[in-house]
Amino acid sequence: MSRRDPAAPIWVVGTFDTKAAELGFLAGLLRARGVAVRTVDIGTRSSPGLADIAAEQVADAHPSGRSAVLQRSDRGESVIAMAEALARCVDRAWAAGEIGGMLGIGGSGGSSMIAPAMRRLPIGTPKLLVSTMAAGNVAPYVDVMDLMLMYPVTDLAGLNRLSRTVLANAAHAMAGMACWPAPPPEGTERPAVGLSMFGVTTPCVQAVRLALGERCDAQVFHANGPGGRALEALAAAGLLQALVDVTTTEVGQHLHGGVCDAGPGRLDAAARHGLPWVGSVGALDMVNFGPLATVPAERRGRRLHVHNADVTLMRTNADELQASGRRLAEQLNRAAGPVRLLLPLRGLSMLDAPGEVFHDPAADAALFDTLRRELRVDERRRLVEVDAHINDAAFATALVRALGEVLPAATAR
Repeated sequence: MSRRDPAAPIWVVGTFDTKAAELGFLAGLLRARGVAVRTVDIGTRSSPGLADIAAEQVADAHPSGRSAVLQRSDRGESVIAMAEALARCVDRAWAAGEIGGMLGIGGSGGSSMIAPAMRRLPIGTPKLLVSTMAAGNVAPYVDVMDLMLMYPVTDLAGLNRLSRTVLANAAHAMAGMACWPAPPPEGTERPAVGLSMFGVTTPCVQAVRLALGERCDAQVFHANGPGGRALEALAAAGLLQALVDVTTTEVGQHLHGGVCDAGPGRLDAAARHGLPWVGSVGALDMVNFGPLATVPAERRGRRLHVHNADVTLMRTNADELQASGRRLAEQLNRAAGPVRLLLPLRGLSMLDAPGEVFHDPAADAALFDTLRRELRVDERRRLVEVDAHINDAAFATALVRALGEVLPAATAR
């Protein structure tokens, strides 16, 4: 989490060669509210003296030096190089306590330079980007960070009555974050534990949270792709002390073309970072697609369930579950820390129960058999079979017990 110096300046960042008036307007409003400001120029065609930190100074941070940024004939290459240089500047400034947040403006090029640098700042550090790209797909800019985007309505091409209003709101929002930071979090002495949840595993996760009570700071992540990436990112940053990874559906989503894909790095928290890991196979019985019409033609004949107008679920078969099991075992076999993989022998989700649309014990057995065969069990890594459904109280109890084995603080009263 952010531990920023309240006296550190807010960086106002943009291309001063094209947006000096707007950037000066933002900086002036912040200073009028008593906020320390440092203006930063990332224009690849700027003249010196327009900002507190000139484009040449930013470009000097590039691993290949200033010329790699400012002496390229191709503008696209210059923009990409400037983005790398700015990110390095932000890293250095944060380490030195010389940046308290970022307020940026840009079109497609400016946003592509500013957003990656903003994402280098820790969670909780103010970051707001006024971008003409904010009305479209913002995932490439936000990723899984607490980065705010604001749509400017008009293009960022000079000050007018509308742009002044929108930019003033942006400046005052940043002033609020800078002058009134979030209060210190309570319970920091408790271990932070990440839990993964889908709608179809909610009863299990809620029961685990209730059982943990005040002994842990439970943080729940929606296993919808971005949620899994956020969980892994926080674990990698040392902000979680253990995982109760109930819902590993994102592993199958990645392998089988689902829309809830967290990428190949899912389970890296255990595999690469050695975090104590307790988990299960929640919602591996399904792969998510969008509306029914978006399901690939070759899968229209599969067992499908229309969850709502925007979500269609496909029941995974034995072959797909075997592949998911192999990937789970591969990642967990690399784990340097303690591992407890719990198998709910009576079903993987709400829909995988007797009488429900995805109930298929034979397919689930293929997953269980794969994990029994592939997971390397030893004193650190254990496979626990529970004769219960994943949403049964007995399964939640088993998860809490396993967490107590790998994280003793979770059982301390």
